[in-house]
Formats: sequence, C-alpha cells, structure tokens
Amino acid sequence: MAKESMKAREVKRAKLAAKYAKKRAELKKIVNTGDPEAAYAAAQKLQDIPKNANPIRMHNRCKITGRPKGYMRQFGISRIQFREMASAGLIPGVKKASW
Repeated sequence: MAKESMKAREVKRAKLAAKYAKKRAELKKIVNTGDPEAAYAAAQKLQDIPKNANPIRMHNRCKITGRPKGYMRQFGISRIQFREMASAGLIPGVKKASW
C-alpha cells in the first residue's frame, strides 16, 4: 500500500490542475501565438502559477492500493490488483486465457 501522504498529494495535484486549467490554457495560447512583449508577460504570469497545477506532474495510481507502477488505465487499478480481482471473478467480462 502507498503512504496516505502520497495519495493525498496526488489528489491535491489533481485539484490544482483542475483549478488552474483554464488560466494555464489562456496563458499558453498567448505565449505560443502572441507578439514577443505579450508572450513575455504571459510567460511571467505562467511562472507564478503553482508547479503542481501542471497536469504533467500528476501520476496515475491504483484506486485500491495507491500503487504508482503497473497501472492499467482501462480498469484504473494496478496489475497486481487486476490479477487478483480477475481470478476471483470480480471484473465482468475478464477471464483467464487458456489455449
């Protein structure tokens, strides 16, 4: 299991990213398309936004254990939890392959 502080940090990052998403998008647009003076001012404002508001800093974690590695996007859980749940028949439509 992941530490509770690590899970809480990811939740905090997700909230910050959602809060500043619109503002970041507007400033990024000005930086990429505006004239140099406006782009410089927008870049300065972009740097004032918290680092954790950047969606790149978020990391997928297992919903059950909080494990950061071996994450399966389709199910939202780690490979280990997926295997246990699939073996127990808790995931509909998934069965062990045999040939």
